[in-house]
Amino acid sequence: MSTKIPRSKGNDYTPEMIAERQAFLEDRAGTTLHHTKGFTFDPESMAGNCEQLFGVAQVPIGVAGPLVVNGEHAQGDFYVPMATIEGTLVASYNRGMRVIRESGGVITTVMGEAMQRAPVFMFKNARDARDFGNWVRDNFAAIKAQAESTTSVGKLLEIEQYPVHNMVYTRFDYSTGDAAGQNMTGGATFVACEWIRANYPKLRTYGLSGGMDTEKKTSFVNSLKGRGRKVTAEITIPRQVLSDVLRTTPEHLRNSTGVNTLAAFLTGASNNAAHPANGLAALFMATGQDMATIGEANQCSVYSYVNTAGDLYYSVTLPALIMATYGGGTGLATQRECLELMGCYGKGKAYKLLEIAAGLVVAGELSLVSATKTDKETGTNEWVDAHEKLGRNR
Repeated sequence: MSTKIPRSKGNDYTPEMIAERQAFLEDRAGTTLHHTKGFTFDPESMAGNCEQLFGVAQVPIGVAGPLVVNGEHAQGDFYVPMATIEGTLVASYNRGMRVIRESGGVITTVMGEAMQRAPVFMFKNARDARDFGNWVRDNFAAIKAQAESTTSVGKLLEIEQYPVHNMVYTRFDYSTGDAAGQNMTGGATFVACEWIRANYPKLRTYGLSGGMDTEKKTSFVNSLKGRGRKVTAEITIPRQVLSDVLRTTPEHLRNSTGVNTLAAFLTGASNNAAHPANGLAALFMATGQDMATIGEANQCSVYSYVNTAGDLYYSVTLPALIMATYGGGTGLATQRECLELMGCYGKGKAYKLLEIAAGLVVAGELSLVSATKTDKETGTNEWVDAHEKLGRNR
C-alpha cells in the first residue's frame, strides 16, 4: 500500500484531488471523515495558504462587545470576533469591555513600526567587522534603494547593528503597509545583501537570517526596539466603575500590577500581564493572522497608578504586534467576514485592527486580574466559579 500522500503537480486544489486525499486518509486511519470534509469556501482560494489540503478545522467563534475605542485609526464601537475553545474567555473579555464603555473608552496609539529581517555578516577579524559597520552607515541610501526595488509597499527605515567578535548582527527595519511583511522583508533584504556582497570585498560571507529578529520568539530586543507595530492602549477608570462592575478598587488593581511585575522579574517572563495571549490568539484565529507570531505579540508591559482623584490609570504597551488586513490568511472566506465585521478588511485598515487588538488586551487584563481575588466574607473566587459555570465541558 502506498504511503505517499496524493498530490497533483498541475492543480492540487480541485475537488477531485481533495477527495482523493480524504479517501487516502480514511483508508490509512481506518476511520470516516465527516466534519473536516465540510466547508463552504472555494478550495482554490487556499492556494498559497495550505498545501495538501483535505479539509478544514472548525473552531467556535464568539463575539464580545461593544468595545469602545478612542484611537487615531479605530474610533467608535466594535464587536470583536473571538475564535476559541476556552469556555469563559469571551464572557471575561465582554466584562472588561463593559468597564471600558462605562469609563468612556480606551485610548489607543500606534507608537512605532518595524518589521525585520536580520542578516549576520561575517569577517576575518573584529576590525574588519567594525569598519563594515561604518561602511553600512555611509551607504545606507544605496542599500535602501536595492531593498525597496523589490516591493512597492515596503520601505527600509533603519539598519540596526550589533557587532560581536568578528561578526555584525543586523536588523533591517521596514514599514510594510497593511501586510505583516515577513516574506516581503525577506526578499528585499536578500537583494540588498547580494548588493553588499558584490560591493564590499572584505565580507567573508553572510547569513540572511542571523536570528536577531527573534521571529516568533519573545526577546528583550523586541521589548525595546519593537517588531511589527508597537501599540499602547490606556484608560482612566473611575473608582465607582471598578466597584460596580468588577467589585474591586483602584488600589487592589494597582497592587496586583506590582505583584505581577515582581513575579515577572523573578521568573524571567516576557511580560507582567495576566494573559494577553488569550485574547490575541482568539482574534488572530478569527481574522487570519499568522498564529505563530503570538510568540512575539504577547510580549507587553502593564503600567498603572491611582491618580489624585482616586481613579485608576491603566496602560498596556504591546511592542511586537504583527497583524495584517491584506494578504496571507486575511482573504480566506471565514477570516475576511470576521475582519469585515469590524470594518478592518483590505488596504488602509491595518492600524485600525491593531488599535482594536490593543483595546481587547486591556479588556481581558482588567477582567481576569479582578476575578482572581478571593472574597474574604464568602470564601468564593470569581475565576474559579466562572470556570465551573461556563468553562467545564466533559
